[in-house]
Amino acid sequence: MQNTFKKTLLATAAAALIAGTAHADIKVGVILGFTGPIESLTPTMADSAELAFAEISNSGLLLGGESITSVRADSTCVDSSAATAAAERLVNSDNVVAIMGADCSGVTGAIAKNVGAPNGVAMVSPSATSPGLSNIEDNGVFFRTAPSDARQGVVLADIVMARGIDTVAVTYTNNDYGKGLADAFATAYLAAGGTITIEAAHEDGKADYSAEVGALSASGASELVVLGYLDQGGRGIIQSSLDSGAFDRFILADGMIGASLLDVDGGIEGTFGTLPGSESQGAAMFNDVAAAAGLEGTAPYAAQSYDAGALIALAMQSAGSADRAGIVAHLTKVANAPGEIILPGELAKGLQILADGGQINYEGATNVEFDANGDPAGSYLEQEVKGATFTTVKVH
Repeated sequence: MQNTFKKTLLATAAAALIAGTAHADIKVGVILGFTGPIESLTPTMADSAELAFAEISNSGLLLGGESITSVRADSTCVDSSAATAAAERLVNSDNVVAIMGADCSGVTGAIAKNVGAPNGVAMVSPSATSPGLSNIEDNGVFFRTAPSDARQGVVLADIVMARGIDTVAVTYTNNDYGKGLADAFATAYLAAGGTITIEAAHEDGKADYSAEVGALSASGASELVVLGYLDQGGRGIIQSSLDSGAFDRFILADGMIGASLLDVDGGIEGTFGTLPGSESQGAAMFNDVAAAAGLEGTAPYAAQSYDAGALIALAMQSAGSADRAGIVAHLTKVANAPGEIILPGELAKGLQILADGGQINYEGATNVEFDANGDPAGSYLEQEVKGATFTTVKVH
């Protein structure tokens, strides 16, 4: 997929050279955890953002015919020092004008404070969901297309109670994401009359989680809420639970939902949880656009990544240049009403309206609308493992 995009963009540039109207490519950073606890998710996320960049570039309408080149960097998801260094290279060496990312909340906050804010570089994260990111000191550069876990915790608690489950054990990854989500879930669940027998953090990267599972099981709960990462400690907790017979069904949030989790030995049929997403017209249109490019549009955070990439490009057009400050200033202008609604596959239409001096309201695949903190309200898919696949059973 990446090679196809690069070939298309190179062909476009070559045609422009022949015509004598070549423009310099505009560099946009894509920083995601290509290694680490969600590495199985990030290739599709990156490809989805780059799908938006390719759609924009191939239209020939961006700032009179300019193209976007993606520059990838590894956030690792969990190492803030490495993520910050990678972002500094993007900004200071590669001279990117904006960043699509990062992904996990801790590294995203570190990049926003240490790189984005001081350099005035817009960041649009498709997946950093910690409630703490709503009020970070970012000088207004940070936005996200996935909603805050302050809401996900409430939605998940409501789903668990609606299923008649009034007693659970909770384990969460020991970082900003896990702690923030666990707090939000626990507050809502207890307020609704539920009981939490134990709430325990777990560390990622361990080879053996039998001690953690033993403590969770000894609490007396028959249902386990796992708020972690599907390619790391959360997966280890689930595998150890299945191996020991401690738990056989699990309650998950977004960081745990993905195809790679379905490979655990013993299976997780009946497991359910929440994932940011929509079944709107825009979501259906994105699925079609993604399928045409060979991507799975329903993959976790694919839609949010496309929307993040699209918003960055449309903000350039609205600002009239690929200026860093202009992108920051115009992100909300292109995302929010008033203006003509723009959906996936309609980016050329949006570019033309902006070029003609009009206004757009980019709703995209996820019904984007930013509040004063750069947060979207968003919606959630209630997903359940049925027939060894994650299936959406309801939208919240």
